[in-house]
Amino acid sequence: MGKYFGTDGVRGRANADLTPELALALGRAAVGALRAAQPDGGSVPLVVVGRDPRASGRLLESALVAGICSAGGDALLVGVVPTPAVAFLTRHYGAAAGAVISASHNPMPDNGIKFFGPEGFKLPDALEERIEGALGAADQAAPRPVAGEVGRVREAVDAVEAYLAHLLDGIPDLGGLRVVVDCANGAAATVAPEAYRRAGADVTAVAAEPDGENINAGVGSTHPEHVQAAVTRTKAHAGLAHDGDADRLIAVDEHGELVDGDVILAVAALDERARDRLPTGTVVTTVMTNLGFRQAMASHGVEVVQTAVGDRYVLEAMRAGGHTLGGEQSGHIIFLDRATTGDGVLTALRLLAIMARTGQPLSELAKVMRRLPQVLVNVRVADRDGLTSSAAVTSAVAAAEAALGDRGRVLVRASGTEPLVRVMVEAETEEGARVVAERLAEVVGDQLGQA
Repeated sequence: MGKYFGTDGVRGRANADLTPELALALGRAAVGALRAAQPDGGSVPLVVVGRDPRASGRLLESALVAGICSAGGDALLVGVVPTPAVAFLTRHYGAAAGAVISASHNPMPDNGIKFFGPEGFKLPDALEERIEGALGAADQAAPRPVAGEVGRVREAVDAVEAYLAHLLDGIPDLGGLRVVVDCANGAAATVAPEAYRRAGADVTAVAAEPDGENINAGVGSTHPEHVQAAVTRTKAHAGLAHDGDADRLIAVDEHGELVDGDVILAVAALDERARDRLPTGTVVTTVMTNLGFRQAMASHGVEVVQTAVGDRYVLEAMRAGGHTLGGEQSGHIIFLDRATTGDGVLTALRLLAIMARTGQPLSELAKVMRRLPQVLVNVRVADRDGLTSSAAVTSAVAAAEAALGDRGRVLVRASGTEPLVRVMVEAETEEGARVVAERLAEVVGDQLGQA
């Protein structure tokens, strides 16, 4: 990848790392790359632009749209909507691309810009690299359309209704299920409660009053204790926690117990299979998925394909293998029969639909898998790139794996964004996992230089 694009677009502190100047340049470069990719090279690209409610959103939206129009593209503004809504609306409006201004679950000072292609999938690496390469001064000085050829801007009046119709298609009546939804004071503050209500649920919304500064602030999928308390207080059947751009879901059962992405994926996989909707008999997950998930799937004859961490890699494996279901422990779940990216609201509707159809409480459905205790230790190191060549670390990991056998699992990997090595161990008991994880963390620190 290049200097700006990471695994999930361009991110940084708004107006410091991710500046209006950079947003404008991204708009121009994206339209240039889209035009270059067209057979005739001359038609006017339409770009759907959405955002989350961060205070910097309007600032960056204005700059990005100015860049799009400056390069001769048209912009269709859909306002504050979840990231997966932009993916859907890009296809819905027949646009050349979609752009989301959001930093997802990151804290408020951050923001980001991510692009989707015309089919609603994240841009391929090659196109991102082309955009990256066009961000220089020479591109910004390139000829610009004038007069009537300058791009136009308009606002979509039916975007939210179109997205709601998409979400609710095929969802049965939820029969008055009482649910609490934590919207993280983010992009789903309006859409998520409305979707659940229209599906027939009795909805209590919390953290649904975004003010531009309170997004993800102690609430949402990264702080599930907020929705856990609300479920217990209201005696709801389930709790649903989204992140700032609502591409994730972490659930809570009627007793206030967490139901993470692994468990949600397991429940969905067996339901899809029971209804003959898992065509390859396979689910795609990442290496961080709990061993209990693989054990549960094996006991039901469902194959599991594992990828590197990141929903981008999950989606790539799904498309390559023709698989329709995949996801991550963090709550990114992809139903490829209905969506092109992780959609927290769609996932919640599917989960509630399973509860409504089966008549089973979420606590009972969650028994499909037993989570092995998992301990994660982050080791700050001087040389994370030395991990793959360290014979001592490799030997220590092999010894730990041999000791655990099929009753546990070890994963040691370098962070892609920080000077960290992450040591994850699963075992029959939390104490056993912690002992192994701390022993391995000590070896990693000794060999790679404790920072």
